[in-house]
Amino acid sequence: MVLSGAIAWGIAYAVPAGIIALPSSLRLMLVSSLAGLSLLFNLGPKLAFGRAGTTVNPLRPASSRVLVVTGLHRLSRNPMYLGHALLLVAWACWLRQPAALVGAPLYMAYVTRYQIRPEERALSATFGTAYEAYRARVRRWL
Repeated sequence: MVLSGAIAWGIAYAVPAGIIALPSSLRLMLVSSLAGLSLLFNLGPKLAFGRAGTTVNPLRPASSRVLVVTGLHRLSRNPMYLGHALLLVAWACWLRQPAALVGAPLYMAYVTRYQIRPEERALSATFGTAYEAYRARVRRWL
């Protein structure tokens, strides 16, 4: 995520012609709203995982004890990663450079390939048909 944010920053400064002039109050409101949503999408699932007594560690999906399908997990199978993407959109808005929005899809592509797909395989192996039914019902991102 940090690399995607750095790429967005580099683009914003390499392409100054695309800078959008926004009133400071509007810019602050937009960025604050997106960052707040990002925080919600990051903390809500962590609290749900804690209540369920299961791991939030993305490096150990096989150690999951409970399949969490409530709360924000009804909207997205990956609300925490979605929260990260929202933070990158907030960052691009702060930079006022539409081209900096590329950071979010770059992050999403990377995390889908190298983190989400392996997690999905591990969760399918651990929870079987319950996970497959959840996967059929809820989208990966939104």
